[in-house]
Amino acid sequence: MSSYFSDRYKNLVPYVPGEQPQDKKYIKLNTNESPFPPSPSVAKAVAEESGRLQLYSDPECIELREQMSKVLGIEPEYIIMNNGSDETLNFAFMAFADDDRPLAFPDITYGFYPVFAELNRIPYVEIPLSADFDILPSDYFGINKTVVIANPNAPTGKYLPLDAIESIIKSNPHNIVIVDEAYIDFGGESAVKLVKKYDNLFVTGTFSKSRSMAGVRLGFGVANPKLISDVNTIKYSTNPYNVNRLTSAAGIAALKEQSYYDAACRTIMANREWTAKALTDMGFDVMPSCTNFVFAKTPQIDGKALYLALKDKGVLVRHFDKERIKEYNRITIGTMEQMQTLIKYIKEILEDKRQ
Repeated sequence: MSSYFSDRYKNLVPYVPGEQPQDKKYIKLNTNESPFPPSPSVAKAVAEESGRLQLYSDPECIELREQMSKVLGIEPEYIIMNNGSDETLNFAFMAFADDDRPLAFPDITYGFYPVFAELNRIPYVEIPLSADFDILPSDYFGINKTVVIANPNAPTGKYLPLDAIESIIKSNPHNIVIVDEAYIDFGGESAVKLVKKYDNLFVTGTFSKSRSMAGVRLGFGVANPKLISDVNTIKYSTNPYNVNRLTSAAGIAALKEQSYYDAACRTIMANREWTAKALTDMGFDVMPSCTNFVFAKTPQIDGKALYLALKDKGVLVRHFDKERIKEYNRITIGTMEQMQTLIKYIKEILEDKRQ
């Protein structure tokens, strides 16, 4: 830290992304990327758009929102597009939380929430998950705070049924409820269908997971048009051209081939169930998952030791040092070949440990 760094941020602890080591070729099962490439037309659309890079992108993302509306089944005025769902979340935190409306979110969830809160100087409370790592809706009833729920949650992978989400929304009519649906396409029911029913609901989503475009950086928010206008105020006060031309072209092309991504999600879900069973058969405790990852531990080896042993063999998984979950590893679901290799290596590691 330099002597010039603002005192405002000197105690800020930044979010730590999943590692991206370059020392050798790894099987990457640590950052919840899709193992499948984008649909065939995406590369073509990006190549065609590259000849217009001298022009600013459309700040309103009109065509992109129109295509998104067809997929989501809601009018374009209910949608905002941004540079990844992280940016959408940050904008929503800025728009709907402050000293009088502090934030509330689980103690074990997406690690960016407390970072965004600290960055924007928003007070927050972390509400403990249950002993079984469940989000208990009653903990958020009438809490008089801006509520943030990742559904399905990460890193646990657990899903809260839509009626439970609705109960939280109904109990907080004077505060916004932000539902982060980064993983909803892997087995959950989206809260987007509740947006017209509740003015205090803001749903976020991403193209990084189910649409195979983590490297594109495209996310969105869905809410009552008045809330969208609020978030646009933040966007236009920050960077109105935040979705560049290539990203927009890629997103439009992807949305026109939704069936491709639906099929990829089905494959990932099938691979997830195979992996969960293989791990369970080996003595692992595997949390039920509605995401493109599983969260698992075993009494046979501690979480960090397994993570390091797999890394040594060329397989990356995500380990967290937080006390309640330090025995677990989060394992992204890849191709069947990748998952078979993972299981093979875990068996080898456990066998070596027994000797």
